[in-house]
Amino acid sequence: MGYLRPNIAGMAGYVPGFQPPDEASWIKLNTNENPYPPSPQTIKAIQSATGEGLRKYPDAASRAGRAAAAEVYGYPVDWVIMANGSDELLNNLIRACAGEGEEIAYLHPSYSYYATLAEVQGARVKTFALMESGEIKDFPERYAGRLFFLTNPNAPLGLHWGVDEVAALADRCDGLLVVDEAYADFAPGNCLELVRQKPNVVVTRTLSKSYSLAGMRLGLAIARPEIIVALDKIRDHYNLDRLAQAAVAAALLDQEYFKRCVAQVCATRDWFSMELGALGYQVLPSSGNYLFTVPPDRDGKRVYNGLYARKILVRYFSDPVLAHGLRISIGTREEMEKTLAALVEIG
Repeated sequence: MGYLRPNIAGMAGYVPGFQPPDEASWIKLNTNENPYPPSPQTIKAIQSATGEGLRKYPDAASRAGRAAAAEVYGYPVDWVIMANGSDELLNNLIRACAGEGEEIAYLHPSYSYYATLAEVQGARVKTFALMESGEIKDFPERYAGRLFFLTNPNAPLGLHWGVDEVAALADRCDGLLVVDEAYADFAPGNCLELVRQKPNVVVTRTLSKSYSLAGMRLGLAIARPEIIVALDKIRDHYNLDRLAQAAVAAALLDQEYFKRCVAQVCATRDWFSMELGALGYQVLPSSGNYLFTVPPDRDGKRVYNGLYARKILVRYFSDPVLAHGLRISIGTREEMEKTLAALVEIG
C-alpha cells in the first residue's frame, strides 16, 4: 500500500550547494554567500533578543520587519510581507495561484527550485530557454500560465533585465510575473517600481546575500495588498522567530553598512572578472555577487576538480547547458586572489 502521493514518491528533490562540515578550512565560493559579516547593529539586535522573551511566541505579523522594509523600499506596510527566506514566498505563491495540473514557467537556466515547488503542488512546469545573450527563446506573445518566475539578475549566468524589458514581459503574462530579485542589490537597478505600475507583478527579495544573513533565512515580498492578504492566509502563522524578526529590522535599517558591503563585493567582482579574462576565461557580464565563467578548454568539471583538490569550492552544474563553465561566488579580495593563483596552477 502506498502512503505517499505518486508525484512526491517519484520526484527528485532539489540539491543545494555543498556545505562542507569543516567549512573553516575551505575557501567557500559555491553558494553566493556574502563574505562579510552582518551589520554590527544586526548582531546587537539578535543578542538583545535572546533571553526571557524567547519563552513567548513571536509577533505573528512580523510588524517591525514589515515597517522597516516599507521605510527602505518606499511602500505602504500592507504591500509588504515577511517570510522565512524568499523560498517560502516562492512556495506560497505557487500554492496560492496554481492548482493541480495548472502551469507555471521559468527560464532555463535559472533557479531550478521553482520546479521542485511546482511538483510538490502538482502543478505543471514549462521552461523557456535563456540564451547567453539574454534572449528568451520562443516566449509567446501571451503566456497563459498561472505564474512566470523571472530571476533578475539571472542565476547562474548573472544577466540583468532593465525595468522596461520586465514591464514588457509583464504585459505578455496573463498570470503573475514574479520577479525574483535575490541578487538585485548587486545590480544597477531593480523592478520595485513595477509593483505599483503593473497589477500582476510581485517582487521577492532575500536577506541571505546582500545583508549577510543566509544563516537566518529571511525574505520578503512586495505586491498589491490583495496578494499580500492571500499570502498571509497560507503562511505559517509564526513563520519568523523572535531572533529573525530582530535581525531583519536592524539589518534593513542599517543602510550605511549594507551599501558599503555591497560596494566592496561589486568592486571585487569587477576586478576578478578582468583577471579571469586575462587568463583566457570567457566571463559573462554579471549583475550578481557571482560570475559564470568558461575556461579556455570549455571543461568546467576539470577546473572544478582542480579547485576542489585545493579546498576551493565553486559551483559546477552537470546540466549540459552549463557544464562547460563554473559559477564562482565573490568572496573577499584575498580569497579571490588565492582562487586566481589556483586557476593559474590548474592551467
